[in-house]
Amino acid sequence: MESPTLIGQLAHWAEECPDRVWLRDLNEAGETSYSWSEAQDQVHAVAAALEKRLGSGHSMALLSKNRAHWVLADLAVIASGNVSVPLFTTHTAATAQYILEFTDTKVLFLGETTNWDAVKEVMPEGGLVITLPGVSCDEAHVTWDTLLQEGQGQRPSHQGEASDLISLVFTSGTTGMPKGVIQTHESNLIPVRRGTEAFASREGSRFFSYLPLSHIAERQIVEYGSMVACGEIWFNESLDTLLRDLPACKPNIFFGPPRVWEQLQQAVLGKVGGQEALDSLLEQDAEGMGALVLGGLGLTEVDYCLTAAAPTPPALIHWWDKLGLPLCEGFGQTEAMSLIVTKVDDRRIGSIGKPISGVEVKISDIGELLIRAEGCTPGYYQQPEKTAELWQNGWLHTGDKAYIDDDGFIFITGRVKDYFKTIQGKFVAPPPIEGLFADNVHAEQQCLLGRGFSKTVMVTVLSDAAGGVDRGVVEASVLDTITSINSEIEKHARIGAVIISNEHWTIENEILTPTLKIRRERVETVFAEKAEQLARQSAEQGEVLVHWFDNL
Repeated sequence: MESPTLIGQLAHWAEECPDRVWLRDLNEAGETSYSWSEAQDQVHAVAAALEKRLGSGHSMALLSKNRAHWVLADLAVIASGNVSVPLFTTHTAATAQYILEFTDTKVLFLGETTNWDAVKEVMPEGGLVITLPGVSCDEAHVTWDTLLQEGQGQRPSHQGEASDLISLVFTSGTTGMPKGVIQTHESNLIPVRRGTEAFASREGSRFFSYLPLSHIAERQIVEYGSMVACGEIWFNESLDTLLRDLPACKPNIFFGPPRVWEQLQQAVLGKVGGQEALDSLLEQDAEGMGALVLGGLGLTEVDYCLTAAAPTPPALIHWWDKLGLPLCEGFGQTEAMSLIVTKVDDRRIGSIGKPISGVEVKISDIGELLIRAEGCTPGYYQQPEKTAELWQNGWLHTGDKAYIDDDGFIFITGRVKDYFKTIQGKFVAPPPIEGLFADNVHAEQQCLLGRGFSKTVMVTVLSDAAGGVDRGVVEASVLDTITSINSEIEKHARIGAVIISNEHWTIENEILTPTLKIRRERVETVFAEKAEQLARQSAEQGEVLVHWFDNL
């Protein structure tokens, strides 16, 4: 049965298989689990209490790491006719304040989070804090269990419609303040059903939840995907226990942005003693070694491995291929999900794949990827001018530059706003060049600068393994890579210098967004002055320069 609403979908499985486990919170002692019927009882009770206390139509924030009660709180807010506003546990006070004020949010569900001290300072006066189970709070608050008791055995009177506003999801904001993307029941269920068909996920699939549920991809793929496929969600206790929890789950569907696949790659190399040692082991027994590595990671029962949210370096995809794990690129954004995917048996490395059935695409006159499909967002909350930019003549403007090859595979070449002109006045597209640089064995993160420069400059962060390698060896390797790249690209885009850093780009130092995308404007703020100097010197001296940058 396909319900037009998320709450109807929950009710369906609570009736069909009430005792089947849906949610599993992993912890050191084992797990705490909730069946479909137990989950529905809690959602109904808390929704009824919210409705009685506050009515409907209010924005309610949700601030917590991933856990079963994140999902239960999300659905309780929706079931009560209110609007769920997810916050990242890494939001700064300024970003949280902007979102809370912009959405007129007066209620916040509080779970485990590292940024509560910052967020509580910007909570609106008279705001209500509701603590999830197991969470203590020094501020005045109401507990989840109190609401559970108030609404015990009751159901909310609100009856949802497919087109209702149910959530405001804020973009991760690589430039400027984030925009509030309007989400409805159908803008979640239609893409999820479309994606489920494309991924060929089995009923009862196991989903592993470790990326922020405040991001649309994790929320749709895992939370709502499980509600369509009658799946199980296994909640990772923390990133520190990822390598313990992932094998316990053995997910059937696994999603990770490129940064996650890089981190797992580094974990594997750290265990086997480096790339040369792994190459030797694969040469002796590729199949056996691949099975050993994937078994240790808990990825032996994956039907589909999705890599998305940012460009995935082809070298990284080839690396996992050698271990027998095909990474499939896909495309979606907060405004429109499950649009373009790669099939396991029909891949072209570097391509995001082909449109899913029912999705139309075309390339605009300026090379922008345009989309037409059901289940997209109606627009941005209280930003009609931005909505008018997003939707033009019935087509959604993605903001991504792309091209389609003769076989129908789509390739993203960068964001429209990320393209820059060097001093020669010619455009440079950073992502393809960054993808080539990622082939270097010592590089883990990279970003190309060059807006108004004499030459382009690559900024790179070394892997942990490279930290123990002689600097002369690293420099020689990097220069070889740049020589190779420069022989393949147009003259105006050629790299004149490289800045090498040992300090990882993270959410904490604000170079990565909460969804692990690189903030280009932040990289420019930190490195542009030195990069421009190096570019000018390179042009004058006619050689590629190397500079070590020790502290951000």
